[in-house]
Amino acid sequence: MRKFLLFLSVISVGFIFIGRLFYLQVYTASEHDLFLDNAIRKVYDYPKRGFVYDRNGELLVANQPSYDVMVIPREVDSFNIEEFCKLLKIDTVQYNKTLKQATNYSPRLPSVFVSHLSKEDYAVLQEKMRKYEGFYIQKRSLRHYQRSIGANVLGDIGEVNSRDITSDSYYTMGDLMGKQGVEASYEDILRGVKGLKFIQKDRFNRDIGPYKEGKLDILPEQGKDITITIDAKLQEYGELLMQNKRGGVIAIEPATGEILAMVAAPSYDPNILVGRNRSKNFTKLYNDKKANPLFNRSLQGQYEPGSPFKLMNALIGLQEGVITPHETVTCYAGYRYGNRFMKCHCYIGRRNNMISGIQESCNAYFATVYRKILDKNGNASDGIDVWSKHAKSFGLGNFLGYDLKVGQPGRIPDRNYYKRVYPNTFYSTYTISNAIGQGEIATTPIQLANMIAAIANRGYYYTPHIIKSIDGDTIPKKFTTRNYTSIDKQHFEPVIEGMHQVYKNGTAKWLQVKDIDICGKTGTVENFTRIDGERKQLTDHSIFVAFAPKENPKIAIAVFIENGYWGSRFAGKVASLMIEKHIKDEITRTDLEDWLLRYGLENEYEKPYSGKPFNINDKTIVHPVDDLEYERLKKRLQQFKN
Repeated sequence: MRKFLLFLSVISVGFIFIGRLFYLQVYTASEHDLFLDNAIRKVYDYPKRGFVYDRNGELLVANQPSYDVMVIPREVDSFNIEEFCKLLKIDTVQYNKTLKQATNYSPRLPSVFVSHLSKEDYAVLQEKMRKYEGFYIQKRSLRHYQRSIGANVLGDIGEVNSRDITSDSYYTMGDLMGKQGVEASYEDILRGVKGLKFIQKDRFNRDIGPYKEGKLDILPEQGKDITITIDAKLQEYGELLMQNKRGGVIAIEPATGEILAMVAAPSYDPNILVGRNRSKNFTKLYNDKKANPLFNRSLQGQYEPGSPFKLMNALIGLQEGVITPHETVTCYAGYRYGNRFMKCHCYIGRRNNMISGIQESCNAYFATVYRKILDKNGNASDGIDVWSKHAKSFGLGNFLGYDLKVGQPGRIPDRNYYKRVYPNTFYSTYTISNAIGQGEIATTPIQLANMIAAIANRGYYYTPHIIKSIDGDTIPKKFTTRNYTSIDKQHFEPVIEGMHQVYKNGTAKWLQVKDIDICGKTGTVENFTRIDGERKQLTDHSIFVAFAPKENPKIAIAVFIENGYWGSRFAGKVASLMIEKHIKDEITRTDLEDWLLRYGLENEYEKPYSGKPFNINDKTIVHPVDDLEYERLKKRLQQFKN
């Protein structure tokens, strides 16, 4: 029996070696020879890229045919280069430069020589390609964006670079990949899998048909369709309201964490980054350093949050037990600490509790609360860590973990942060600006929207995300898991009532919307820049955060408008209109709508470049757009409503 087993083992090992040798010397060698054989042309068969739909099933991104002229450098023979260049609409300098680049990449592998031919150019060139050995035409798909909206959301696709090829072997020179937005975040899903065709050539280098009747060809796999959380109508409406302004708007559904709208202003039509003019248009956008349209302000803009952060200090104060909702603080038109004075717009002698403090945005009230938090245990260095930990539990001070590739972490300072300035110890008055959301705090619009969603939910949030479904599959679990804050549920009610009173009787009372209970908070943030090396103050930023309805909220929103004066002047109007649009799908506050179309902020943005003295925060002047621009926007609004 042992001899038999030994014999069987020897035979088995022998077969394994023979099989392996056959695989290495016959199977793989044959496959390898296909790529080296000059008589066989290898052509990638590019799959159709997956479609992108909005949350209501509206098609946002489709495909359109495109044609690339490909080159295999070592197969290029002599021909009339001038004639060829004329057909391609290039000059001989570009011809030689591109051929050299293709040769450096690989003499035997195909590279894109000229991309994105029009149908007309393709029709003319196709008949003459046999004259130009080493070149052939390859069909592929380009994106077709169905609307001129959502450039910062959808992103675009562009040609891979050497770094992309090195990091992912799937790509070869000339391939396209998602560069920004959803196209980049879900590239692996949208791109599909390339196929490969082997074409037999005759001795005159002409194609004579599939090699071995196509038996060795690899079929492409089409990319998967995805549905994103964006409401295309709300997105378009937000972008229209933000015309002639700069800033970011984020709207989130509190019950799911789904991003309903993500507006970055100024924006651009995503279709201008498609086709042969992509490079030229991208360069133009990139070089616009004033408006910076490629900068996604809704995700990347880091700003002091201003008064909306008072909501956070109220919650932390309640959780730490240093204040009660009914305890009052007397305001003397501001708050004095040491020999300094923090101004407030409350009248002298006004007594505010938590609800009225939020309603009137009282600086003295929140400076008092902040100091009590830090000084609770007699050591502000310990207190700042407690304060910081609570704030970070709302997703502030980090990237949140959303599924878009760009962003900024913001900043919630703690003891370690202040050690650089105060190496031994510090007092609560040293960081008093944090009480009103200024000083060292920095947030992005998406972080503020998420903070408001957590307040609307009374203590938890879902990680904000842009993906709703992938060909019907479920989305990653991290987007359906609740993240709990460190604040107990009962502490949210007085804060929410304060936000409700902001609309009823406070700083946003002129922005009420009929039949919708909105809870909001205005914010105004000082704004500085450097002009000729000197620090200069510009007109304040306008901030507004809100959710609605008060019970069972459907939307949480953060609006940040650069140089917008104060919270209710620009940002509050945008927020109220977008809330009404989302909840009622109709607009009753057409007065706010018309005001936002009529008035812009381009004059404010030009002040630092004018070389002339300028005023800031002028309460009496807001500049209207010219009549032609106003009529254009009104027409666009009417088309949108129809």
